[in-house]
Amino acid sequence: MSDDYARGQRDGLRLALAVLEAEEAKWSALLGESSSWRTNFTREVRHKALQVAQKRVASVLNRLRPKDDASMDAELSAAISRAGL
Repeated sequence: MSDDYARGQRDGLRLALAVLEAEEAKWSALLGESSSWRTNFTREVRHKALQVAQKRVASVLNRLRPKDDASMDAELSAAISRAGL
């Protein structure tokens, strides 16, 4: 795998992590707001699914991280901390 391809793959995963973070924030703001228990339950399920997806994407991103690149550690930890993982 070339360095450009691997970098692009990591960038794509970071983008996916940012999108999941935004969706999770949207659903967390709506938790418990409805008077319907079904709506609240559906929102809780979606919220939990987005949290699980964030953790899975972060795990894949950690596996793709170059072992010898120290600058990548700071960038990766910043992305993960922004996502709240």
